[in-house]
Amino acid sequence: MQVRSPDRGDLDALLAFFGRVPAAERTFFKEPVLDRSTVEDWLAGGPGRRGLACEEGAVAGYAAVVPLAGWSDHVGEVRLVVDPGSRGRGLGRALARWALLQALELGLRKLYVEVVADQEGAVAMFTALGFQPEGLLHDHVRDHGGELRDLVLLAHPVDDHWSAMATAGIDDALT
Repeated sequence: MQVRSPDRGDLDALLAFFGRVPAAERTFFKEPVLDRSTVEDWLAGGPGRRGLACEEGAVAGYAAVVPLAGWSDHVGEVRLVVDPGSRGRGLGRALARWALLQALELGLRKLYVEVVADQEGAVAMFTALGFQPEGLLHDHVRDHGGELRDLVLLAHPVDDHWSAMATAGIDDALT
């Protein structure tokens, strides 16, 4: 598996990837991922960084680090999804690590991710990577069936963790 930045030639593969994500899960996305012009804008260099996990020429996972604006311009949001057929094999973890490196390159000091509370595997994965719970928003999102669901906000203090790794001499292993 390779994690890399997408280019314009990835448009159809990326749209096909998002088409494989169940509609119930796409309900939670903040952007219309099946809209061709939206994905074209990403590939043209929209804000932040986007990465693809590719296996045998197909997109198996997607991550984005989207910097916030204004007084929170030191913070970035992580958006991550793995193809249902590729889950449980470490692609999400690889994409999340890629996102952390992108945050460093962008000069961000903090990353956060929003996870539906009952997605225990995703919460555990991000927690294992140093993300910490910062909030629980009750009945904050509506799923595909109209049911209200809780949302967990997990944050990662990028600067603090990177400084600790540099002090321990393990930062070179991650780049």
